[in-house]
Amino acid sequence: MSKLARTGEIIRTTSETDITLSLDLDGSGSTDIATGVPFFDHMLDAFGRHGQFSLSVKATGDIEVDAHHTVEDVGICLGQAVAQALGDKSGITRFGSSAIPMDEALVLCAIDISGRGGLVYEVDLPIEIIGTFDTTLAKEFMVAFAHNADMTIHIHQMAGGNSHHIVEAAYKALARAVREAVSIDPRVAGVPSTKGAL
Repeated sequence: MSKLARTGEIIRTTSETDITLSLDLDGSGSTDIATGVPFFDHMLDAFGRHGQFSLSVKATGDIEVDAHHTVEDVGICLGQAVAQALGDKSGITRFGSSAIPMDEALVLCAIDISGRGGLVYEVDLPIEIIGTFDTTLAKEFMVAFAHNADMTIHIHQMAGGNSHHIVEAAYKALARAVREAVSIDPRVAGVPSTKGAL
């Protein structure tokens, strides 16, 4: 008996962005990313690889204005793709956490696939730009992802002085926490909630 594919595909077109995104929660870590925002591409690649998701993202946006719309809208699409891939959430582990070090930086991420999207983000970045990437957009992505994936996400910086290291550790911690939370636990019958629904 073959297992059901846990995949999501989102196509989203607005006056600001045009995005096609596909995700396989049980993938191989293979990625194909092109958003026009190089540092963001690097973060999405890290998310796919360390989550062991197969992830494809093709995005064009009004980056001549700035990268805000592109980054936020990709967060929306990725969150929607995760929610789509999870379906009724039957059999999932539900909770996940990860603490990721990157040199001097250490970032903790804990998530609950609760059906209630929300983000607590306690990260202190010493510089505002990494390459051409506005570091405030790292949070905007997380907000959009959390709300559209219907996850409660806590991201806390425990140490760090290099903005690149901190942001990258945050994306990797998110990936590993999501990987754990979406994993199938054969001991779970139905939805892991005392309410019977998530």
